[in-house]
Amino acid sequence: MSKRVLTTESGAPVADNQNSATAGAGGPILLQDQHLLEKLARFNRERIPERVVHARGSGAYGYFEVTDDVTGFTRADFLSSVGKRTDTFIRFSTVADSLGGSDAVRDPRGFALKFYTDEGNYDLVGNNTPVFFIKDPIKFPDFIHSQKRDPFTGKQEPNNVWDFWAHSPEATHQVTWLMGDRGIPASYRHMNGYGSHTYQWTNAQGEAFFVKYHFKTNQGVRSLSADQASELVGKDGNSHQTDLLQAIERGVNPSWTLHVQIMPAAEAADYRFNPFDVTKVWPHSDYPLQRVGRLVLDRNPDNVFAEVEQAAFSPNNFVPGIGPSPDKMLQGRLFAYADAQRYRVGINHTQLPVNAPRNATVDNYGRDGYMATRYGSREDKNYEPNSHAGPAQTDAPLAAPLAVTGWTGAQGAAEHVKDDDFFQAGELYRLMSDDEKSRLIANIAGGLSQVTLEDVIEKNLAHFHAADTEYGKRVEEAVRALRED
Repeated sequence: MSKRVLTTESGAPVADNQNSATAGAGGPILLQDQHLLEKLARFNRERIPERVVHARGSGAYGYFEVTDDVTGFTRADFLSSVGKRTDTFIRFSTVADSLGGSDAVRDPRGFALKFYTDEGNYDLVGNNTPVFFIKDPIKFPDFIHSQKRDPFTGKQEPNNVWDFWAHSPEATHQVTWLMGDRGIPASYRHMNGYGSHTYQWTNAQGEAFFVKYHFKTNQGVRSLSADQASELVGKDGNSHQTDLLQAIERGVNPSWTLHVQIMPAAEAADYRFNPFDVTKVWPHSDYPLQRVGRLVLDRNPDNVFAEVEQAAFSPNNFVPGIGPSPDKMLQGRLFAYADAQRYRVGINHTQLPVNAPRNATVDNYGRDGYMATRYGSREDKNYEPNSHAGPAQTDAPLAAPLAVTGWTGAQGAAEHVKDDDFFQAGELYRLMSDDEKSRLIANIAGGLSQVTLEDVIEKNLAHFHAADTEYGKRVEEAVRALRED
């Protein structure tokens, strides 16, 4: 086996990687030391901006296998036959903390999945909770600002967190999830994943259905108490990364079973609450879970930066048979996610190996930009239409068109019979055991009692009272007790 030779970026062999070139043994460093200058300049540019949200993450490769026939609901090719397998890449993440944060914290977890299908990449970008804090994307920057470090104190502030929630009653359902027993997963392997939003499936006959995705962990759901999490963070701030990496290296390949809830499109308008409101779930009694297949993770990335940090997901990456719904938060994310990666990684981030389609040909008129590696032949043109047999449109929409009616302008969603912000939070509370309720109350009170703004405390207490009388009373009593200590 021949000895590997260290080279510069241009491929020239490096004579000395331990000593800079100088003018004599004790003289100043020479500008002509190309290897030194290149090495320092490259080091200064090694990092890219971290994600504004979901900055801290872990990833793995695997496959998705269809186990049940869903061709009556979608014409998506990767779901077209039982037994069909599609390569995947997944990125798990925390939401609010920075890249240097810890894994075992109370926070939603990102569950972003890329399917490398024969018809292009399909990205399903969700969380480990079936709901979210807000229902309109115009509130998202303010929400994230409230959860991030305060511009004056430089740290996360309970006043800011609870102040935003006090003025956003639709957050009550997700707050109940977050402060409950599943608020701190024991590992990425031991949590469920959800598409959270409502999506659209279209079958070969053109019939449209609205769907919600549920990935149920086959390892069983395991979570940490606040005390267990604090202890684990002290031992290993990278606990979830460590667990995922070591499990796959040992051949203990984590897996999830995908189920969907399916609503015929015609039923959406008259459903008792807005089915496109991401702060609400569809009761399983109305739309039962239907099994689709299984996701298996079986390979770790070779390089975390190249494959996890540069991994880019967009909810707008659909394939034939799958499309968006009128979910307002989803509609906002269709733009925001891809645009964030254009800023972080560059306009040609889709050409990086982790992001590029594996089984489909990319053929369009996009050209140039930083780090462009894809180009056509000398006969190819960079405009359309043309007379040179360039790529042409198919005239076949990916999914059924969405009906749009009414006047343009800023407005809320159409009212449904049970469109309020509290009833599902109350239903979730009443489903809990006595012990689960006690832990939920303690978690909420522990944070809310640190708030120094009395009106913020009162507004949040009113939300819990509106969700359930007992729920509100117990939170109020616990907060008062902690503030009097």
